Formats: sequence, C-alpha cells, structure tokens
Amino acid sequence: MIMRNRFDTQLQLLDEQLTAMGELCQIAIEKATRAIKDGDKELAKELMHSDDEIDSMENNIERLCMKILLQQQPVARDLRRISAALKMITDMERIGDQTCDIGEIVLSSRDDRPIDIERIGDMATAASKMVHDSVQAFVTKNLELARQVMGADDEVDSMFVEIQKELAKRVNTVHEHDGMKILDLIMVTKYLERIADHATNIAEWVEYSITGVHKNDPPADGR
Repeated sequence: MIMRNRFDTQLQLLDEQLTAMGELCQIAIEKATRAIKDGDKELAKELMHSDDEIDSMENNIERLCMKILLQQQPVARDLRRISAALKMITDMERIGDQTCDIGEIVLSSRDDRPIDIERIGDMATAASKMVHDSVQAFVTKNLELARQVMGADDEVDSMFVEIQKELAKRVNTVHEHDGMKILDLIMVTKYLERIADHATNIAEWVEYSITGVHKNDPPADGR
C-alpha cells in the first residue's frame, strides 16, 4: 500500500509537470504570435528564454519518468502512461523550438511595422488550444478529448492551405520589401502547422496510454 501511495504521488507530480510544460508551450505560441504581429523584437528575444524553460521542463520530466520506471517498475496501463509521457515531452520540446524559430524570423526581419494577421492569429489560437487539450486529455485520461484534438488538426491544415494561398497571391503584387515580409509570414504559418502536428502526436500518445493501441501500430493480423 505504501509503495502504491508513493507511486500515485509520483504520477500526480508527473501530471502537474506535464501541465506546466504545456502551459509554457501555450505562452510561447502566444508570444510568437504577438511578436510577428507587432514586429516586437524584444518579445522575440523572450522566446529564446521560453525555449530554454521548455527544454528544462523536458529534462525534469524525463528524469521523473526514469525514476518512476526504476523505482516502481510499472506494468500494463501504468507503463503505457509513463512511456506516453516520455513521447509527449519530445513533441512539446519541438513546439518550443518552433516558437523560437518564429522569434528568429522577427529578429532577422528589417521590417518591424505592425501587420494585420488576423487569420494567422486564428491559426495560432487553434494550435494553442490543441496543445492545451492534448495535455489535459492525458491528465484526465479523456479519450474523447484526445480524439477531438486529432480531428482539430484537419481544421488547422485547412487554415494553413487557405492562408498560404492568400499570401502567395500577394507576393507578386506588392513591393519587394513587403514581399519579404509575406515570405516570412508563409514560414510562420508552416511553423504553426507543425505545432498543430505535434499536438496531434501528443493526442495519439494519450490514446495509446488509455487503449494500448497507437495509430502507427501494425494490424493485429500482421498485414
């Protein structure tokens, strides 16, 4: 009983740390969106620090997972839960990297004029919600929420295609200086699309932790 209580305490800590890491990712996405919208180089610099925080959280959670594996030797669903957490933090670390990449676009740009990016803002909001919901699905063991995140990826992909087509049209109709700004925005939408993909990956690992089946598993009959 004592060992199980200790195990449950460690799992609770894992949930708390994953939630905190997810929140750091959401904050980074919001900062990246504001930085590109306002041409805010100081905010872009903050993203480098945010990326370091996310990397540090990844290391802390990885150490906690290894401690649980060594001390508790979990099996079945508990083992899947720890394994899924280790996969999830890799995707969250990549989300941090991609917000940092957006910050680097802002820092390298010679044009710091504010721009109207409402649709890109919508895309960023949707991707951020996917990150939040995927982590909450893990913490609350909510399979339906995880599958909603997977479905939301199609919506973000549709936004991505729509926005990129619109931006591509503008490239040939604006001044060269503005054209470079539009090319930067095209890259930003690609990073946001990848963030949504990572949130989907997290949701797929949540599904695995609950059901024991992962999307990439081969069919049961081996075919």
